[in-house]
Amino acid sequence: MSAPLVSEPLASAPTASSSAGHLIVRTLEAHGVRRVYAVPGESYLDVLDGLYDSSIETVVCRHEGGAGFMALAEGRLTGLPGVAMVTRGPGAANAMIAIHTAWQDATPLVLFVGLVPVHDREREAFQEFSLTGWFGSTAKRVMTIDDADRAGELTAEAMRIAAAGRPGPVVVGLPEDVLVHLTDADPAQPIAAPAPQPAPAELDALVARLADAERPAIVAGGEGWHGGAGRQLLDFAAAAGVPVFCDWRAYDAVPHEGAAWAGWLGYGRADAVVAGYAAADLLVFVGCSRSDVLSDGYTLGFDAETVLVSLDPEAVQHAGRIDQQILAAPAAFAAALSGIDPSAARGSRTEEWMRGRAEAQARFAAHRPDASIAGADSDAGVDLGVAFGQLDDRLDGRAILTFGAGNATIWAHRFVRHLDPASLVGARNGAMGLAVPAAVAASIAFPERRTVAVCGDGDFLMNGQEIATAIAHGGAPLVIVVDNGIYGTIVQHQENHYPGRPSGTRMVNPDFAAWMASFGGHGERVETTEQFAPALDRALAADGPALIHVLIGSEVMPPASSEIAAVDPTPAN
Repeated sequence: MSAPLVSEPLASAPTASSSAGHLIVRTLEAHGVRRVYAVPGESYLDVLDGLYDSSIETVVCRHEGGAGFMALAEGRLTGLPGVAMVTRGPGAANAMIAIHTAWQDATPLVLFVGLVPVHDREREAFQEFSLTGWFGSTAKRVMTIDDADRAGELTAEAMRIAAAGRPGPVVVGLPEDVLVHLTDADPAQPIAAPAPQPAPAELDALVARLADAERPAIVAGGEGWHGGAGRQLLDFAAAAGVPVFCDWRAYDAVPHEGAAWAGWLGYGRADAVVAGYAAADLLVFVGCSRSDVLSDGYTLGFDAETVLVSLDPEAVQHAGRIDQQILAAPAAFAAALSGIDPSAARGSRTEEWMRGRAEAQARFAAHRPDASIAGADSDAGVDLGVAFGQLDDRLDGRAILTFGAGNATIWAHRFVRHLDPASLVGARNGAMGLAVPAAVAASIAFPERRTVAVCGDGDFLMNGQEIATAIAHGGAPLVIVVDNGIYGTIVQHQENHYPGRPSGTRMVNPDFAAWMASFGGHGERVETTEQFAPALDRALAADGPALIHVLIGSEVMPPASSEIAAVDPTPAN
């Protein structure tokens, strides 16, 4: 991706505080940015020079897709927009996957992209492309810094827009020649974002709806659940007799315990759990919406009276009716609920409705061997029902988990609890390749916390090279690679639609444990259920990154969603 070397520099090196590139760095410092995730490029050399003596750590990544996913993980776990930097053309193309993920997942992210010099535009210059043409439909804003005096201003604007309202990605273009222009402008300071509070009349109306409902339910998700907001919401719901479901891969919004915790919706959920959601006569969405995956492909929950609590006045991604909309972030809404007498919201309901939902989730999440491989021959490999139950026991709900896409993650979704907020990073848009870079970023940003990546063999090899980034920057994630030698999710679809005709889904894999060891990390290969727990204990005790290569048979699929006994979702009051 690099241009041929030239014999003369493009410009004399500016002083540390006088160029547009340095001003961008100083503005990021003023916004509290602690890390940028970058693959270097000659198109933004002046920004890299500004980072040389900056307080910001430059995390040098091995692929632009990995850099974008790392920035996305930081944005999700901290609430501050994650920052990635890539070069023009091919570098920007590689970063597109993170922009799409941040857009569909509503995660704050700012991507800086080096561009060709201004005088080379529209000439098919080396690695030239259209920034707006590529990213215009998949980002909240696309902007280019054409004026050195505005470099700080536009950087601050990008940070603000990424986190405002419904969060998402902002892409900022950096023309190579503009970066070295001198400026007397000062770094732009953060702009305080408005924090809408629920009005008393809005809360009164919501309480009245809850009191009148026979089967109300809260669905929590999205971003903004840092601190104690999830606990506040769950406590209010328990006192008001309202079960709390969570959106797909956003179920760290509330702790997985207590009388109101009703489980998660979306791929891999239990039939008995989703039956409760579908039977609700009032749905209160907090931080998320009635979207595709949550609603089983726009089929469930559309008849219920609906309250939407969100910072997005346009209700992007929400499908179906809205009977009341409250503009508020999850934290502000949960804090407001703490000032309400929950008995006023309970009405005449008993505990039966809420208790039934919690019991269905508890049965679904209980550790058990995988019934789908019980009695199978040794080719079935490791029983993931047992293995992820053992992982849950050791993590005790306190780790950060990162997920790739695919069936391999379903066991961890089901059996591993989350008791702390901001403890899950998984691509809600289904992007593969996120698990490893997200875990690397999490372990660098939060070295005091355990970080575990769960991915399939296909997912791991999409960005497994970022283990090198972990080694270089002191990260120490544990990576669990579930290896069945196929693209399992696609095979499952093929068996449903074209039985007995697998096509384009087989893979040949390396010894992943040896691969990790080649980096100086701890690697183990596990072929039987009995080997998993000892290997897990050694991996958790390792000093540095660790990987467990878990072998399962290609015929093993996630446990059936109907595996647990269903309960009547509509008990009489």
